[in-house]
Amino acid sequence: MGKFLNQEKVKEALGVGKLEFVSCSRTVYDAMNGDWMKNLEVDIPTLLEDGIRLLVYAGDEDLICNWLGNSRWVNAMKWSGQEKFGAAPTTQFVVNGSQAGSLKSYGPLAFLKVNEAGHMWSQWINQKLHLKCSQDG
Repeated sequence: MGKFLNQEKVKEALGVGKLEFVSCSRTVYDAMNGDWMKNLEVDIPTLLEDGIRLLVYAGDEDLICNWLGNSRWVNAMKWSGQEKFGAAPTTQFVVNGSQAGSLKSYGPLAFLKVNEAGHMWSQWINQKLHLKCSQDG
């Protein structure tokens, strides 16, 4: 994942400038250490109302942040698009031509359930990208 996200063309597309991606930043971890078990969901509707795009994702094999609990709070969250988000269809999430999960979105909010992925799903996507690169190369 790091190799992919640190490519200049990817960083340019994401608009992150010279920042380097790291999968687990000690600086960020230390800064957020006091936030364990705080309900930050109460702040998310304001972000959505401001048009800030949000992707909530969870692996279907994640025992720490299970996908069903995440899906339920996302669907129950009170915001102006709640009803339309609830009515939005769930579509296939496809990676390298194979179904890799399911995606539901409306406006700035999206929920992604990733198949066969646990808590460290970035390792899952890295493996999928590596397999694609290996097949192409």
